Amino acid sequence: MQPIQAILFEPVGCLAEFPSAPFLEIACRVFGRDRKPSQSGSRAYWHLLNLMESGNRNLNAAELELIESLEVQAVSSAILYEDVLPALSELKAMNIKLFISSSLSRAARSRFLDDHSLRPLFAGSWDRDNSQGIKPVPIQATIASSNLRPDHTMYLTDTLEGLKTAEACGVQSIAMMNDPDEGRRLAMHNPSGGIVSLHELPDFIRFLVAQNSR
Repeated sequence: MQPIQAILFEPVGCLAEFPSAPFLEIACRVFGRDRKPSQSGSRAYWHLLNLMESGNRNLNAAELELIESLEVQAVSSAILYEDVLPALSELKAMNIKLFISSSLSRAARSRFLDDHSLRPLFAGSWDRDNSQGIKPVPIQATIASSNLRPDHTMYLTDTLEGLKTAEACGVQSIAMMNDPDEGRRLAMHNPSGGIVSLHELPDFIRFLVAQNSR
């Protein structure tokens, strides 16, 4: 595995625990899907992104406003993982460039960063509005705007859809194994690596540096 120069984060599921209800509400009210119960905010979020990606019509202004409002609601109820600030601060001190590469709206992404005072830790932030797309598009926009090498860039994700997105962009995928059962399923799809806590991320980067210096 190549040494890592930058790490891209999708806030949902990787930096905070998000509620599933707002994403399920969007799927129901905008895309006509049943309100199936889901305990995972990440799964509900990536399912919604798939609906948005496969939609065969343009969303009108009222629908876009509803989506943004419910996403901001999800952000306001999100619980930041306790290891985020120390882990990201350590990574930044190691001169690893950190970016937000999210399919959330600009309003939701901005609200998340401000609510948790995270802006100083990131070299840049991309969302579906300023990148003009979802899933691979914010990642590709981050890489292009910051002149990153994809094979020296890591994308953290806690879902299979996220792993597929990373593969499509040619970046290194690291599985965030929040749930043991889901972690085992993700490991079967050969991510570049896996962690159970953000506290492990700086040591993982150091390990790669040591491996590549031999």
